[in-house]
Amino acid sequence: MTDTSLLNAADLHKTFKVSSHNHSARTLTAVDGVSLHLSAGETLGIAGESGCGKSTLAKIMAGLLAPDSGSMLYKGTPLSQLGKDAGTVFRRKTQMIFQDPFSSLNPRMRIGDSISEPLKIAGVAPTLQRAELSRLMEAVGLPEDAANRFPDEFSGGQRQRIGIARALASSPEILIADEPVSSLDISIQAQIINILLQMKQDFALSMMIVSHNLLVLRHICDRTIIMYLGTIVECGPASELFRRCRHPYTEALIAAIPGLGHTAAKGELLHDDLPSALSIPPGCRFHPRCRYAIDRCRHEVPLLKEYAPGHSAACHLSNTLYS
Repeated sequence: MTDTSLLNAADLHKTFKVSSHNHSARTLTAVDGVSLHLSAGETLGIAGESGCGKSTLAKIMAGLLAPDSGSMLYKGTPLSQLGKDAGTVFRRKTQMIFQDPFSSLNPRMRIGDSISEPLKIAGVAPTLQRAELSRLMEAVGLPEDAANRFPDEFSGGQRQRIGIARALASSPEILIADEPVSSLDISIQAQIINILLQMKQDFALSMMIVSHNLLVLRHICDRTIIMYLGTIVECGPASELFRRCRHPYTEALIAAIPGLGHTAAKGELLHDDLPSALSIPPGCRFHPRCRYAIDRCRHEVPLLKEYAPGHSAACHLSNTLYS
């Protein structure tokens, strides 16, 4: 934790009740003992396969979901203790960009009105609203005449630009993006990433980016957290994770990236699918898929340990494998 931290999460837990085919409720573990912080001016990446709890964690950090236990602090104050005015400030200053921008837009509202809605709620004068709308649309690369059109008239990339503009209308400090480019073509992904980088600079933002694409996170993030079945297994500078990872899961994710020069054998480090979050394996959660697993891994939960300044991993064999 640092003096410049905007958001601090400590020992977050979140579960959901899921009905099975025989109507009995089971517990799905989405986030399990996660602690992290986001500093002012930082871009933090959250990576892992689908089902690892990334999106649930993002929604908790944005205040859209309440954790079952653990604490969330905004500038040192627990979210649960924020008064009405401070809570309103937090919600305005922490904005989220969703994977599917179409579902977050009112299909019956013109996009100019959608983008301007936070300004109206804040009581901004109509003339200033129009000026700010023009500024935001220009900033994300939308033509001014697009303001009079409806969401279904735009492509996926254009809708994501609309979502970014709408998030920026609240003058946020923190932008949390949940898989912002995963559903877009490669060329459009690059455009959206460049917009996010430019917006970070122009609007002095701190950002948290959720993605299963490690190459995207290496390009835009200062630090990256690797999640597996609701827990953090590795955390460190984004560039260092590629140069010297400290966990077999991170190694497998990197080895699976096409075009990085890995051998076929290394590219096959991930065997089988991700286990169900309804039935968490004992010991190290990754051990059923880990080619290095020993008996200790099957019975003892590894704790996050710092191996270099700012670089931690939860693996019993980290010193042996990555010395």
